[in-house]
Amino acid sequence: MPFIPHTEDEIALMLKAVGADDIEQLFDEIPAGLRARGLDGVPEGLSEMAVSRLMGERAAACGAPLCFVGAGAYEHHVPAAIWEVASRGEFYSAYTPYQAEASQGTLQLIYEYQSMMTQLTALDASNASLYDGASALAEAVLMAVRANRRSRSRRILMPRSVHPAYRRVVEVMVASQGITLESIDYDPRTGAIDVAALGNEPGDAAALVVQHPNFFGGLEDVDGLTDWAHRHGMLMVAVCNPSSLALLRPPGQWGQQGADVACGEGQPLGIPLSSGGPYFGYMCCRMEHIRQMPGRIVGRTVDRDGRQGFSLTLQAREQHIRRSKATSNICTNQGLMVTAATQYMAMLGASGLRDVAAASHANTRALLERLTAIPGVSRLFSGPFFHEVALRFEGHRTRDVLERLAEDGILGGYALGEDYPELGEALLVCATETRTMDDIERYAAVLRRILKGE
Repeated sequence: MPFIPHTEDEIALMLKAVGADDIEQLFDEIPAGLRARGLDGVPEGLSEMAVSRLMGERAAACGAPLCFVGAGAYEHHVPAAIWEVASRGEFYSAYTPYQAEASQGTLQLIYEYQSMMTQLTALDASNASLYDGASALAEAVLMAVRANRRSRSRRILMPRSVHPAYRRVVEVMVASQGITLESIDYDPRTGAIDVAALGNEPGDAAALVVQHPNFFGGLEDVDGLTDWAHRHGMLMVAVCNPSSLALLRPPGQWGQQGADVACGEGQPLGIPLSSGGPYFGYMCCRMEHIRQMPGRIVGRTVDRDGRQGFSLTLQAREQHIRRSKATSNICTNQGLMVTAATQYMAMLGASGLRDVAAASHANTRALLERLTAIPGVSRLFSGPFFHEVALRFEGHRTRDVLERLAEDGILGGYALGEDYPELGEALLVCATETRTMDDIERYAAVLRRILKGE
């Protein structure tokens, strides 16, 4: 939408109408000590031409490196048609569908998104999305505490194999609400949770969180973990990469009863890597828990003439019901990202999503084979994986290796030592369907040269 500034004459007329002498008088109730005296870090304004040139120079400085980093944000091919459609004015500028009679297009799209996500997760209901994967997990934890009728516990079992950034966000969001996150370690051999090591007396807990594939790319024993959680009166909260669900069994089919809640990051579904966002979080659940689901839910109905229509339903938000009965203060969703994700899933279809997942897994296997053939590089864990795998370096600092790779235009992976110091010089690498065999061979050749000290 255009920016239309007010003229000095218009400002003077408005001030006269409200009885103020100047703009500053409108804010005189703010104590002087709390008022900013300027923004020292903000430069003077530039012309449109100067801004365009500056941004072009900064974009060019980033280059076009080969990306082998995953760790929760993945470079997938996004067909051009997706953002051609999502960028149309009726989608791009649409904000929130409060008036159903005027928002049927947006509501229908969200309904279709919800339908696709329930098919992907094999669960009964989906909301209209959340801010990102980390906050979606935090909302899922809060939801599990509310929804577990068998337990009054505010204790959540949170494995260390869950994304470390997700765990930090969850801790910040639930700590003030008296919820305790109890850490569960992973098996140092497999990189996954050992169900047998959990024991038969875990104590009272509201839920078990399981990320599958986990942060190391490893596959968990989801059947055993889900049944173990339910056997001890806990709900199962699944954190899943949606791309993996085209190949792996969906959380709604884990164990005898399936997971209770599934959530995660929707970025792999048609959202490009855009300097850190925006992303969107998804959340699905079993029907028995739907009234505890945060955010918006779109339903399909018919009007009095029998015509199909869509509307917001089961709105357990503080803007619509009494605050004491609200499940969340989520005020909107990542509507534009959901638009792109819906287009992506519709365009690829089930077979296309499977092809993407299968190609990503195959490329990561090829990458693992090439890199571990280099002396001093070995696989860190022995368990099965999806499209990420952890490596160990012998005699080399991971950070130094990554800096040298970056000099050659390769983003070599995610250093695990900062979040998992016990792993030492370890690297998490990822390959999606966008990587070619030439890319993989180039990575291996450069890494071999670096480790040889050339």
